[in-house]
Amino acid sequence: MAEQKIPYKIYLDESEMPRAWYNLRADMKNKPAPLLNPATHQPMSFEELTPVFCDDLVRQELDNDTRFFEIPEEIQQFYKMYRPSPLVRAYFLEKALGTPAKIYYKFEGNNTSGSHKLNSAIAQAYYAKKQGLKGVTTETGAGQWGTALSMACSYFDLDCKVFMVKVSYEQKPFRREVMRTYGAAVTPSPSETTEVGKRILEAHPGTTGSLGCAISEAVEVATSTPGYRYVLGSVLNQVLLHQSVIGLETKAALDKYGIKPDIIIGCAGGGSNLGGLIAPFMGEKIQGKADYRFIAVEPASCPSFTRGKYAYDFCDTGMVCPLAKMYTLGSNFIPSANHAGGLRYHGMSSVLSQLYDDGLMEAVSVEQTAVFEAAEMFARVEGTLPAPESSHAIRVAIDEALKCKETGEAKTIVFGLTGTGYFDMTAYEKFNDGKMTDTIPTDEELEQSLASLPKVE
Repeated sequence: MAEQKIPYKIYLDESEMPRAWYNLRADMKNKPAPLLNPATHQPMSFEELTPVFCDDLVRQELDNDTRFFEIPEEIQQFYKMYRPSPLVRAYFLEKALGTPAKIYYKFEGNNTSGSHKLNSAIAQAYYAKKQGLKGVTTETGAGQWGTALSMACSYFDLDCKVFMVKVSYEQKPFRREVMRTYGAAVTPSPSETTEVGKRILEAHPGTTGSLGCAISEAVEVATSTPGYRYVLGSVLNQVLLHQSVIGLETKAALDKYGIKPDIIIGCAGGGSNLGGLIAPFMGEKIQGKADYRFIAVEPASCPSFTRGKYAYDFCDTGMVCPLAKMYTLGSNFIPSANHAGGLRYHGMSSVLSQLYDDGLMEAVSVEQTAVFEAAEMFARVEGTLPAPESSHAIRVAIDEALKCKETGEAKTIVFGLTGTGYFDMTAYEKFNDGKMTDTIPTDEELEQSLASLPKVE
């Protein structure tokens, strides 16, 4: 189809929305390693996981064989509030860069939570309500997941307890207030309200927290409070499953115009948006139906793919969760409070870790001043203020487009714009005032953190 006929925004009709989530694990030749019981080092069973997670979510978590899970009708109806989300041709960015590359981005910020997180939050809240639970607990870093979950819990009249990484709690008060507006109770983590929080504060006085800390506290409250379960916004298999709606919509929109991407780029913290974006494309690559280049982009301040170790590790700092095999910096690793975006988790999704270890995708780390330079350029030419997390992907998309400018190649680049940056103005203020710096962990710091990895045969 002639290029000029491709609209600035490609929208699917509601009738074209995915009716089932795609489980990439079913097509993976090497399945992701199972979660292990930290006491026995044996794979976690359904019975062992159900005190922590909702029953149906545990079934999704453990299922490596079912290719598609039907999206319940009630979730499909909720999705229609903000889905299908647009696939945007970045004509203005292409012009500003003077590149022959064709750049597209899937925009997931068109809901009040401001990000893709709502895709899984509504699913997890649905299954909690279906099970007859009173409420759920969770952690949140930059706040997108906590915001999304508070919205989903409000919809289903569930109680929602959020432990928010302390540095974000202090830097992003408006996102905290959105959570409270939707009825959530928000506690800065680590806190004195849990036993594990007290232990972390004793070991790390004055710490600004991490996702690993917040997870520990949320799990403690969930497992000690009748009628509650814990839910997680990234990393887990079930979350990547729900987020596959992003990739399924992206592929359907591209297919409408006969567009085949060469490069697919996503920011990577725990892996939810990247895993969701690449899912159907990676499935085609694994099956030998097509070839794509996948790039995971992570912050240089928390470089689990590019500088971590592929090993079993605790999913949380308090070491109360199962062990997951992943690229990790060690569960004791606490990213610099100087890092303005999210993407602060010490490990990476087991699914993405396996794909990366198999050589099916690449990873790069970028420094945050370069990330915000890209964010500013994108905002000025494309008119959308991007979230700092998303801007990691923007940085590398621009870099790849500039390479095309040098070589003259008209490659098609697709990246995920996970959300908007309207609650991240403290970070933008630091950048605009020239006060933003780059903090990169030393080899010695990483070695010290990795030395605490559990010994798993």
